[in-house]
Amino acid sequence: MTSTSTAPHHVITLGTAGGPRFWRGASRTGIATAVVVDDGFYLVDCGHGVGRQIERAGLALGDLKGVFITHLHSDHTVDLNTLGLFGLYELQHRLDDPVPIYGPGDRGVLPPVSALAQTPPQPVAPHSPTPGTAEMFLKLMEAHATDLNDRVIDSLRPSPLDLFDARDIEIPSHAQFHANDNPVPTIEPFEVFRDDQVVVSATLVQHPPIAPAFAFRFDTDLGSVCISGDTTYTPNMVRLSQGAGLVLHEALDFEFIEKMYEGKADETSRASLEHHHKSHTSLRDAVRVGEEAGARRLALHHLVPGVDQTAAWDAGREHFSGEFLVPDDLDVIPFTH
Repeated sequence: MTSTSTAPHHVITLGTAGGPRFWRGASRTGIATAVVVDDGFYLVDCGHGVGRQIERAGLALGDLKGVFITHLHSDHTVDLNTLGLFGLYELQHRLDDPVPIYGPGDRGVLPPVSALAQTPPQPVAPHSPTPGTAEMFLKLMEAHATDLNDRVIDSLRPSPLDLFDARDIEIPSHAQFHANDNPVPTIEPFEVFRDDQVVVSATLVQHPPIAPAFAFRFDTDLGSVCISGDTTYTPNMVRLSQGAGLVLHEALDFEFIEKMYEGKADETSRASLEHHHKSHTSLRDAVRVGEEAGARRLALHHLVPGVDQTAAWDAGREHFSGEFLVPDDLDVIPFTH
């Protein structure tokens, strides 16, 4: 069990399940984390059910101070749409100071076709196949223009496009990032956001084929928390996490994955199995990140499978020298030093 401390700086694990699927019989919802600092909170990723989880956590959507998207896979972005559409009822006070949304920009090139493909698949939306965060949010809101125009014109509600400011994170040019040729250059953490309560830094992590993929660090006057996003073991994540009060890191049970695809030889199953191994982190490597970073606390989330399976993760306690946690949804974890 995680701490129920009411420390003024803490995270709430709004959702702890990984993967773009509905986990049958699961108590875990889609991946999302609230970083609570004094009287407001910052949201990292918008997995399925995030709006309801914000409410269940006792947070007020009107206190949302920023949204940070680690990468543009659907299980991390699916309810960004809901925040935009429903937020117009609780965020009217942000008309002159819209809530920033930070996330990856347009990668600029499609990923290579899997070597396992017998026939090269055709991309979705070939006219704009790799929209970044700003374009994605605009398109999401435009898709609901019928609804929004009713509310804007008839009910005089504000437009979500006036309440939120979606921005693409600019990767420093010296990193020489390229989505296919150099997706995870060695890089020092770089600042993406600052206000009077937090400084948010980002780094590039390895989650092929999607790129860029980010991890974030929130520094306050009382402590720090790092959130990995989806990644395999990445030295950049270790650098970002140095001395952190808390590292929230994804973890995948590869024994479960192997059983899920056992005996399947079709190209889709083989490609999916290959993806999990090259793109995600084992329990051992998640612990390795926390140990190498000298983090005070390590908590696992974005768990696959997304069902209650605590025993699969308990071995981490034996190998991490700090406080080791496997939080449930809506757990509270302080990140003060």
